[in-house]
Amino acid sequence: MNRADSTLQLISPHGGLLKDLYLTAEEAAAEKIRAQEMTSWDLTPRQICDIELLLNGAFSPLEGFLGRADYDRCVKEMRLADGTLWPIPITLDVSEAFAAGLSEGEEIALRDQEGVLIATMAVEDVWTPDKAAEARGVFGSEDEAHPGVRYLFNVAGPTYVGGRLKGVESPIHYDFRHLRQSPRELREMFQSRGWRKIVAFQTRNPMHRAHQELTFQAARQAEANLLINPVVGMTKPGDVDHYTRVRCYEHVLKRYPEQTTALSLLPLAMRMAGPREAVWHAIIRRNYGCTHFIVGRDHAGPGKDSKGEDFYGPYDAQDLMKAHEDELAIEMVPFRMMVYVEDRAQYVPVDETKEDESVLNISGTEFRRRLQEGLDIPDWFSYPEVVAELRKTHPPRHRQGVVLFFTGLSGAGKSTIANALMVKMMEMGGRRVTLLDGDHVRKNLSSELGFSREHRDLNILRIGYVASEIAKNGGIAICAPIAPYSSTRRMVRDMVEAVGGFVEVHVATSLEVCESRDRKGLYAKARAGVIKEFTGISDPYEVPENAEIVIDTGNISPDEAANQLLVKLESLGYIR
Repeated sequence: MNRADSTLQLISPHGGLLKDLYLTAEEAAAEKIRAQEMTSWDLTPRQICDIELLLNGAFSPLEGFLGRADYDRCVKEMRLADGTLWPIPITLDVSEAFAAGLSEGEEIALRDQEGVLIATMAVEDVWTPDKAAEARGVFGSEDEAHPGVRYLFNVAGPTYVGGRLKGVESPIHYDFRHLRQSPRELREMFQSRGWRKIVAFQTRNPMHRAHQELTFQAARQAEANLLINPVVGMTKPGDVDHYTRVRCYEHVLKRYPEQTTALSLLPLAMRMAGPREAVWHAIIRRNYGCTHFIVGRDHAGPGKDSKGEDFYGPYDAQDLMKAHEDELAIEMVPFRMMVYVEDRAQYVPVDETKEDESVLNISGTEFRRRLQEGLDIPDWFSYPEVVAELRKTHPPRHRQGVVLFFTGLSGAGKSTIANALMVKMMEMGGRRVTLLDGDHVRKNLSSELGFSREHRDLNILRIGYVASEIAKNGGIAICAPIAPYSSTRRMVRDMVEAVGGFVEVHVATSLEVCESRDRKGLYAKARAGVIKEFTGISDPYEVPENAEIVIDTGNISPDEAANQLLVKLESLGYIR
């Protein structure tokens, strides 16, 4: 590998200079010894994705995590401090405690979750960002219904550290290694095959017949070879896992003419930033040696905001790409939504259909519903082998794992209802059921934690992690903590929905009723100031806005409440 300050340019019409931030083998060995004396930071999953693409040149011209000047201009103007077009801030977010011990010019060791040294970084800037301004600038919104905003506000560390990187070792991947080419390797592959024009297709979803037709037409229109370049890093919570998707892509690859199309995986952490993200994706594909980039409807859009309106217009991404096409050095291939015209027995762009033609389309929501309910998926929509692959990992809901997550004030009746529900489900049989009661978890899993907000959040996230593992393996987890904070509940939902179903149960019993049931005298102690940070008295309870079911035990018995939940689970398809 090349030295940290070197660049590489292979023969590619639009590839341009490619940064290579890795040290030579000898330098890397020496750096590992030096790093033993450095302060270490364990990289988060998103930072692992970012650092891999920084080191291998996919994020060229960046040479490290952004410093403050680059960050400020990137957020405000989509540019680095020197004026270079760059739309997404690539930042190393850390805790306040870690940042407090850093000084300018110090070198730090950046390690993966197992302690392997990935890179070292010379600290150039340490600062506290205005995250609200970042959300508005990058995502166009502060609405936490946007997954990028939610991550920024609730997961990302409060302090940013910027500086140049020296690459020591690539992050390790054990899956699909034959499909994980670096920018350098992919450029070399294009050169060896004699591919002069390459159109890239970005996706985070399984590919169906409309996608195959769209990409085939795009390659034909550009007179280019096709690169299917799916994201296998971090995507939108709830997306199909990348293992399943890659197996689907391999099936679809066989549908293209031989020697015309390639599949290569991109370990990118998406931000779902819509138009800005489209520009970012185009720059990344240019660095991989592509000459054209497909931008379709609502590229990298996260869906709807908390008011039910789309975050971005359907073709905003195409408009922003056009505005910067002279600087991008990669040509956009714009596409409208593809629909199936029954009369012609083929897919066509929606704006090329006629009024008297029978147009068929299945939305992503409808497709997921059909998978969840085990319903037929027509051949005109997808390929049988793709559907079969998806059915393996996304069975009907009655065979999926599910988490019932109770939340409510102390004394609301959560544990009582949860126990009643567990017994009824055990009586029904056929499913493994686990109860994670708040008090029991505190005793057995979180005994060292206090009741500060930080510790309450950590306790709930531990419950969420265990519940998600149960759901991932097809079981039913019933969780009954207080869980007072909406942002933490949302993080648990995201965690669980990646592997199974999630049903939030708000036990909305009033504070007065809860106090009247207070056998332990906790509310009295809280009002007297003996217990600090007590939910509902000296600490807030944030009422769920979109719980799947709301129960008030002030007017129904635990048996009636448990029966209501069984009916709800049946209506959602989780039990039969």
